[in-house]
Formats: sequence, C-alpha cells, structure tokens
Amino acid sequence: MDLLFSNDRHGHYPESWYAATAMTLDAFPALEGEARADVCIVGAGYTGLSAALHMAEAGLDVVLLEAHRVGFGASGRNGGQLGSGQRVDQLSLEAMIGREDARKYWDLGEEAKDLVRDLIARHGIDCHLRDGVAWCGSRPGEVAHLHEYADHMAEHYGYEIEKHGAESFHALCPSPDYKGGIVDMGAAHLHPLRLAQGLAKAAAGAGARIFERSVVTSVEDGAECVVRCERGSVRAAHVVYAGNGYLGRLQPKVARRVMPINNFIVATEPLGPRAAEVLTRDVAVADSRHVVNYFRLSHDGRLLFGGGENYGYRFPKDIAAKVRKPMLEIFPHLKDVRLDYAWGGTLGITMKRLPFLARLAPNVLSASGYSGHGVGTAVHAGRLLAEAVRGQSLGFDAMAALPTPPFPGGASLQTPLLTLAMTWYALRDRVGF
Repeated sequence: MDLLFSNDRHGHYPESWYAATAMTLDAFPALEGEARADVCIVGAGYTGLSAALHMAEAGLDVVLLEAHRVGFGASGRNGGQLGSGQRVDQLSLEAMIGREDARKYWDLGEEAKDLVRDLIARHGIDCHLRDGVAWCGSRPGEVAHLHEYADHMAEHYGYEIEKHGAESFHALCPSPDYKGGIVDMGAAHLHPLRLAQGLAKAAAGAGARIFERSVVTSVEDGAECVVRCERGSVRAAHVVYAGNGYLGRLQPKVARRVMPINNFIVATEPLGPRAAEVLTRDVAVADSRHVVNYFRLSHDGRLLFGGGENYGYRFPKDIAAKVRKPMLEIFPHLKDVRLDYAWGGTLGITMKRLPFLARLAPNVLSASGYSGHGVGTAVHAGRLLAEAVRGQSLGFDAMAALPTPPFPGGASLQTPLLTLAMTWYALRDRVGF
C-alpha cells in the first residue's frame, strides 16, 4: 500500500477547512520529458518549498517535484502552530545533550521562527499570522511542571513565558478540564496551507520550476543523479529528499528513522459570540496529554480542534466522530455545535522527537521527521539544505548531529514497535510530571 494514495485523491487537497479557505493558486504542470537542473527536490511541503526558494534566490537551477499539490501533506493540514525551540523542550534537551549544546539548538529554533516571520513579511503571504501559543495541564503536577519550565527559560535563556494558575487560565480558556498553564507570546499560529502556497508562489517567482502531479518512482544516485517520474525524468547534480513521512520505499535509509503517523482535525461551524466559550485571547493551545489536543479559533470564528491519532496507513472512516470525543472532553458545553469539516494528515515522527537531517551521499541530502514541530523547523531546514548544497553546511551539520536512532525491526514490525515506543514515552513523560 502506498501512503501517498491511501487516503486522498491524486492531485487533490483533502476536504479541509484549510483547502476551503486557501488562496487562489493555479496548478503547476506535471513533469513530462527529460529535464536538467542543478538540484532536484522531491516533495513540495515546507521543506522542499523553502529549499527551492532559497536555492533559486542563490542562482541555482531548481526542479521541485510534488506527487499531488504543493502543501498537500502535513504542511497544508497541520494545527498551524509556529512553536519555539525544538520539538523536545529545553529541559529534556539539556538532559539529553547538555545545557551548552541545548542552547545552540534553542537558538536555531528561534532562528526558524524569525525566518518564517521574515518570509511572510517579505513575500506578503496572507496566512493570518497571530502571536501566542499556550500549553496547559489537566492535573496540578502538569501545571507545576509547565511553571517550572517557564522559570527555567527565564533564568537560563532570558526568555519570558506567562504563567497562569487555574483561575487566570480559565479566564483565557473556559474549559473545565484545564488547571493552569503557560502562554508563549514569542510563538505564533497561522493558516498552514496558505503559508505553503505563498512559499510556492515565491519560489516560482524566484525561478524554481515546480511540477505537481509528478510521482517520483525511482532515484538513481551517482555523479549525476536521475530522478524518474511516470512521464518524465530529471538529471541533476544534487538531489534533496523532502518527502517526510511519505518517502516509504523510495528512500529506506530515511524511512528507518522517520515513520508516518496520522493525526486528525475538525472545524466547527462559526461560533459567533460563543467563541468566548473556547478562547478569550487569539492564541493557539496545546495540552499535556500524550496524544496532544491542540486548538485555536480560525479567522472566521470556528474552533479548529486537533485530537486523536493512529499508526496505520488508513484514516478512520469517521474522522469527525474520532475527534469529537476528545473535543467534548475539553469543551463539553459544545455538544450541540455542528462540525463542518473533518480531515486527517500524515506527519513524520522520530524515536526521540528530533528532526532527522542527513547527507545520504555526497550530493544527496534529506530533511524530515519534525514530529509535530514542522512549521518553523521544516522551513528552516529548507534554508539549511540550500546552504549545504552551496557548500555552507555549518547549520545543516549541526542539525544532522542530533540523535535520531532508527526504529527497530523491519517493515512488518515497525508499526507495532512504534506503538510500543510511543506508549513508553507517554509513561516516561507522565512520571516526569
């Protein structure tokens, strides 16, 4: 089974609220015949689009291949949160690699946020960027841990995060489930598909050649690589894999370390005055559950709520029912609210929740495995890939040094082993709280 076609129609976005409110962008042509380029990029999500943009701006001849549409995968379906730092918080990262090195990766994460903001401003991308992401807990121990983290960030990083107890957090988010949390106003949220489309327009404007509905069937490495599609091929001096959880059999070296999981989101009907029953500030929220619930209000007043995941190739038949259950655990007073959209998406996750950047051959690079932190990290990885292709690999090499062990077992064992690994992380995280 090919994950690219397990849940979606070829060349079509899912029936999501994001697709319904996307910008107008004409389809790019499919690749036909033979093309030549300095660099061929496989995958037009944030990583590939950012890489193509930065490479084209540097004067490289770039071909970008996408099996469906630009932003088709996780880049156009996610919760839209532009988070701080890395996916692993600084306390955990310090325990893993030491405070000095952890500080370097915090700085790279802040660089990623700045890059996204700069690209949005420089290219006039209308993606409803708003400041603020809250993290919250359902138990006193979880809230205490979040407050400890805020204190640690202020003391050791000079980074200020708001702390909220039960009363002030309830004033922000009137859910009976949450007992307090923190608000990071240096983080942000946005319309993810519109960001991807804006990056595509910018890359094409800079001279990158983008081809949609061009499924890559094989890649031949060598001094000159050959990337083959169904109706054409690209000969290039460099190849970049930017397919994240969709690479599968195409690049087994990456697939051993980056595995696909599925996550799901719903969009309610416009809430009107009832929006204040969800949030009283225009921030995004994520909670401390192992399978994280995340939500925010859209620019047209809907609740966008993400919750639930699975590890197989197929989405559940009734996504709305799957997400409604955790949504009503958090907001039981919304039981009468209609769900207008429900969709799923596939992201790439690694064993340690850290991105996997790698040089697979002297002229073959890959970046993926953002583990739910891809809005900033993937866009930043695209720039690091562009720099590495041009021989400036300091940032790329730093990210490639992060520990990303392979998942054990062959293809038949990876899904159950992933489930076991995720359960272990959940138990570890709960004990930490």
